[in-house]
Amino acid sequence: MPSALRTALSPYLRKLAALFAGQDEKAVSQRMALIAFTIRIAGAALAFLSQIILARLMGRFEYGVFVFVWVLMILFGNLACLGFPTAIIRFLPQYDAGGNHDAVRGLNTAARLFVVAVSGTLALIGALLIYAFRGMIEHYYVLPIFLGLIAVPMIALGDVLDGTARAKHWPIMALSPTFLIRPTLILLFMVGAVLAGAPRDAVTAMTAALAGAFTSVLLQYLVVTLRLRRHYPGGPKAMEFNAWFAVAFPIFLVEGVGYLLTNSDVVVVGIFLDPDQVAVYFAAAKTMALVHFVYFAVKAAIGPRFAAILAEGDRSKLAAFAADATRWTFFPALAVGLVVLAAGQFLLSLFGAAFTDGQIVMAILLAGILARALVGPAEVLLTMADKQMLCVYLYAAALVANIGLNVILIPHLGIEGAAIAGTAAMAIEALLLHIAVRHALGITLFALIRRPATPPATRAL
Repeated sequence: MPSALRTALSPYLRKLAALFAGQDEKAVSQRMALIAFTIRIAGAALAFLSQIILARLMGRFEYGVFVFVWVLMILFGNLACLGFPTAIIRFLPQYDAGGNHDAVRGLNTAARLFVVAVSGTLALIGALLIYAFRGMIEHYYVLPIFLGLIAVPMIALGDVLDGTARAKHWPIMALSPTFLIRPTLILLFMVGAVLAGAPRDAVTAMTAALAGAFTSVLLQYLVVTLRLRRHYPGGPKAMEFNAWFAVAFPIFLVEGVGYLLTNSDVVVVGIFLDPDQVAVYFAAAKTMALVHFVYFAVKAAIGPRFAAILAEGDRSKLAAFAADATRWTFFPALAVGLVVLAAGQFLLSLFGAAFTDGQIVMAILLAGILARALVGPAEVLLTMADKQMLCVYLYAAALVANIGLNVILIPHLGIEGAAIAGTAAMAIEALLLHIAVRHALGITLFALIRRPATPPATRAL
């Protein structure tokens, strides 16, 4: 880690490390945050390095084709889960606390089978549509999309396994396959294929991504399954699918709109601009993604803690923990963002000389990331408080603004227009979430407020 970044983050890392040995529930959440934070740092560095190598290997055009298709497939796989990864986080701790192991076994089995069936069906439908309309799609996208669709069920299954591991407070098992193992395997498969004489193009890269996705998810499946069996020996499986789906589907609406909101810029850029411009935008966004890992590290740890406090009905405790989570999100994000932006020209040059045009995009995106970080993981709090549909409406509004601004600005301003649209959408999202949490729960989420206001006693949780 660069010395400037280490210095900027050290107060927060020391605070988390000091609590690492704690035994209460809050300390458990904080230990998860520390582990997740560490994995995200390593994962961000690894992803950044692998993208640099891939861009150098393929060149700007083929790299642009690959990243557009891969982002599309990741988005497709996430949506195909229909909210079950987060539903597992909601239900598994409750069943665990009540000793209902039959329901735990049923939940895990049903979630895996359902998600693989849905994602596989959707991937097949997608492949048939691509084949039917292949004449209307740029030829260099067709084969990479076919290959990507094969990986969709594995991406979806990996998300379910991630949710299972997070529900059991196993952050290493939850995050390592996606952020450490998969990118490493994709890079190794790609380099190996090139050394063996394969073309340095998007088809080879998508083949490597397909192999990496299958290998990492199968390893995660074996490890998670074996560890679960030690906790829950074989026995009957209680199926409460209707209850699980009733919770999962609203979560899917929330997370689905959120995934679209996060990735729509790359997709719209890919629709309007050539792959070489997609490559520059993605390189800038990927570089700025070094800031996003702070948010995801906190989010990975706090869901079960929010659920537990809500079950207790302690409003003051909930407000205090939410305020802590907001500060854990914003101030490290600010520190990391300023360091990354200062090194932006150098970092982009690592992808290639033509990529340095993306520094303006980085600066614009940082403003949006920080605006969003001011309210921390507000949507996690709303989801755990059964306010999923409220999140859906807020995200839908931000998504409409994002796509609308992208469509308007990209033809005139190119990739800078996409960055402006994304930043505006993140600011709108933050404002709407701030208002929603205050109205629904009586909690003021704003990272610059030192102490949260105690929710009114009459406010229903």
